[in-house]
Amino acid sequence: MNQEFTQVRATEEYMVTRLRLYKPPAEEVETRPEPEVCVRLADLLPVAAMAQRMNFIWLKDFLDDEVMVSHDLYEVMQHFRGSKPTSA
Repeated sequence: MNQEFTQVRATEEYMVTRLRLYKPPAEEVETRPEPEVCVRLADLLPVAAMAQRMNFIWLKDFLDDEVMVSHDLYEVMQHFRGSKPTSA
């Protein structure tokens, strides 16, 4: 075999990119803690409203938290969201 051909072939083999299948890391399943404290909406709303009005940073830490509400309150919220509030 020609030495020049052998060098070209060796260089080509060296330059060949070996593709590998990307395996993303396994997703961690985030476990949510069970609610531990029951709070009346009448107690929660003033605190949350004040924290939002005064732009307290700690409120942003909880914006993704879920809050359990009764079925009838959920229906009222859905209806309210779908309608335009009128001035009182």
